[in-house]
Amino acid sequence: MKLAVIGATGLVGNEIIKVLEENKLNISDLYLVASKKSCGKIITFNNKTYNCITIEDLLNKDIDIAILSAGSKISEIYAPILAKKGTFVIDNSSQWRMHESVPLVVPEVNSNTISENTKIIANPNCSTIQMVLALSRLHWEYKLKQIVVATYQSVTGSGMKGVLQLESERKGEISERIYPHQIDLNCLPHAGDFLDNNYTTEEIKLINETHKIFNDHNIKISPTAVRVPVIGGHSEAIHAVFEKEIDISKVIKLLNDTPGVTVIDNPNLCEYPMPINVKGKNEVFIGRIRLDLFDKKAINMWVVADNLRKGASTNAVQIAEYIINNIIRKNNL
Repeated sequence: MKLAVIGATGLVGNEIIKVLEENKLNISDLYLVASKKSCGKIITFNNKTYNCITIEDLLNKDIDIAILSAGSKISEIYAPILAKKGTFVIDNSSQWRMHESVPLVVPEVNSNTISENTKIIANPNCSTIQMVLALSRLHWEYKLKQIVVATYQSVTGSGMKGVLQLESERKGEISERIYPHQIDLNCLPHAGDFLDNNYTTEEIKLINETHKIFNDHNIKISPTAVRVPVIGGHSEAIHAVFEKEIDISKVIKLLNDTPGVTVIDNPNLCEYPMPINVKGKNEVFIGRIRLDLFDKKAINMWVVADNLRKGASTNAVQIAEYIINNIIRKNNL
């Protein structure tokens, strides 16, 4: 298996390399791609050192799968070039997510949308991934009508610059600001860029991507995205309304039976998911599961995941695993 990681020196790229190492994929040739400024940087994988190469160098290689985590501009240019060469491209940017012919995939939910002919596969937004995974089996059982969600998003979602701003402010130092206000000891109801309708790009992604993944544009989704001074993971308070009355014991069973989900819900013992405890973990964690007090067809829950793991790198590697096991090997590609 010949695999490339494009954007290998970034926050998500580093995590992809860790997840690949942990998952012990049988990789015969690994190519780590970085910007010209980082070209030549040495990265260790499975006790072997690799020199980062440029994306232009990569185009001369014959590779099976490329995981892109280098931003929308790079994906717009190079994903089609790689796909034309026969490479399966898994893109972490927002560039291809809403493209009609490109599947938007959370493997536990809709891996069936990947085929031999879908050479570009999009990784959803980190907040979308954990929300749709938490709600997927409940949607299949009870059919979603409406979601009201508030996200509490880690500074790691803004890359290294967000982390550096938080750490500098915490030390009382002046640094480059990526956010319009102080983030330390603060919460900003402002994740992404504001649009003409006063929603942010992060909020609209939650709507559009959920509709596409569930293949249901009738679900009403009301999001509020908040940036919080946290390193480790995104949290979401979700209010979900369904077409049928809810059996809460069945809901908990469905959640426990959902691959990639771990339920931590012992409020009497103060046990519930927290971002400080999910850092470096691949699952989506769910707690505070309860029926709505006024609507027998609605529930409330608290959902937490490491946005650099399941929200990005783990999901991408799982897509790669699916392609290897269900397409490349089965079709002898």
